[in-house]
Amino acid sequence: MLRRTGITALVTLGAAVAAPASVDTSARPGGVYRLKPGIYVQKGVACQTAPNVAIRQYDGRGISTAHTRACRARVLSRKGNRYEVSQSCIDAGAGPAPRFTERQTVRISDALTFALLDRGTGTTYRYCPAYMLPSGLRADKR
Repeated sequence: MLRRTGITALVTLGAAVAAPASVDTSARPGGVYRLKPGIYVQKGVACQTAPNVAIRQYDGRGISTAHTRACRARVLSRKGNRYEVSQSCIDAGAGPAPRFTERQTVRISDALTFALLDRGTGTTYRYCPAYMLPSGLRADKR
């Protein structure tokens, strides 16, 4: 009986030690859209092999692409989970470039999923944790 209790205690202790390694320590959902900040990939595309065109990054202030940065969304109106915004971005992934502004419609499904809508249809993106991203995106988180 005592030996069985000791083994149970070791198994329980081992599980408790392993748990912190799997806990998500990245930023909590928040910002303009109440999404989890990070990399999002188009639904149906694997996180590990996503091409640039299928990747978006949310930093709490706006949604950027591989070819834009420093995006800032200003909410014009909100109806439920649907946002009409004016978003301003620098028109280059790196280096000097002009800032441009465009209107967007964004539908937030939950803290890990959103869609960019265009004429009623849209493209859905889902959050990809850092460990699932290609090494190039993990290194600089972009």
